Amino acid sequence: MTIEVIEPVVDGRSARKVARDTRKYEEMARRRLSSKGATIAALAIAIFWTIPTFGLLVTSFRPAADAQTTGWWTVFTNPSFTTENYQLALTSGGTTLTLGESFLNSLAIAIPVVFFALAVASLMAYAFAWIDFKGKNLLFIAVFAMQIVPIQMALIPLLSLFSRGLTINGVQIFPGLELRDIDHSFATVWIAHTIFAMPLAVFLLHNFISEIPSEVIEAARVDGAGHGQMFFRIVLPLATPALASFAVLEFIWVWNDLLVATIFAPPTSLPMTQSLAGLSGTWGNQWYLQAAGTFLTIITPLIVFFALQRFFVRGLMAGATKG
Repeated sequence: MTIEVIEPVVDGRSARKVARDTRKYEEMARRRLSSKGATIAALAIAIFWTIPTFGLLVTSFRPAADAQTTGWWTVFTNPSFTTENYQLALTSGGTTLTLGESFLNSLAIAIPVVFFALAVASLMAYAFAWIDFKGKNLLFIAVFAMQIVPIQMALIPLLSLFSRGLTINGVQIFPGLELRDIDHSFATVWIAHTIFAMPLAVFLLHNFISEIPSEVIEAARVDGAGHGQMFFRIVLPLATPALASFAVLEFIWVWNDLLVATIFAPPTSLPMTQSLAGLSGTWGNQWYLQAAGTFLTIITPLIVFFALQRFFVRGLMAGATKG
C-alpha cells in the first residue's frame, strides 16, 4: 500500500491578494483608532472615569464643615483647603493599629513579597526553559494548572499547616511554625502571598525567558558558563521588562489584599486595607476622613504604577508578541 503525498500548491496570486487585504485593513484600523473622533472619545472616557477619583481627592482636602454641607464641586467657587483630615486619618485607630502604623505594615508586607516572588519564580522559569530534567513538561503543566485553584480553597489548609504542621499516622512530617502568634511577624503573610503568586509568575516569566535566542545560551555554554552565570549575567538583564511588569502587578495585588492578610497576619501586623475597613464604621458620616484614608491607601499603588509603567507596558507587549 502506497501513500500518495499531495504537495501543497502555492498560489502566489492569492497570497499577494491576502497580503494586500491585510495591509488595507490594518491601515483602516490605524486610521480609525488614531482619528480625531476616536481621540476625543478616549479623552471623554478618561475624564469621565477620573471624576470620582478627583472628587475624592478634593473632599480629602476640604474642611469638615464645608465637606458636610456642600458638594466637592463648590470648591471651584469657594476654595478652602486643609491637611487636618490627613493628620486625623493617620492617627485614627481601626483595630489595634492606627492608619499610619498599618501603612508601614503594608509596605513591610508588599515589598518583601514582590522580592521573594520574583526570586523564586525567575529561578523556576529559567529551570523550566533551559534545564533538561525528567518530568519537566509534566511539572510545568502542574504549576500552570494551579492558576485555576481558587485562593479560598487553600486558606484553611495553609493556616492549619502553619499552626499545627503536618502529621500522617502519628508521624510529624512538618512541624507547626506558630508564626502567627508572634507580634509584628510578617513571615506567614510573606509565605502565603509568595505561594499564591507562583503559578502566574512562573507562567509569565517562562514565556519571556524561553524566547531568549538559543544561540545566546549556547554561546555562553561554549564559553564555559554555568547555569548560575547564565542566569545572573544573561537571563536576568534580558528579562528586566518582564520582571518589572510582574513586580508592578504583584505589588498592587498584595497592597490591595484584605483576605490573605486578615487570615494570616497577627493583629499587630495588619495592613492598611484592614484598618481602613475597621475605621469606615467608626467614622460614620465623616466622609472627609474616609476620603483622606482612602486616598492614603491608593496613593502608593498609583506612584508605583506611574513610576514603572514604561517597564510594565514593555513587559506586556513582549509577552504578547513573542511565540
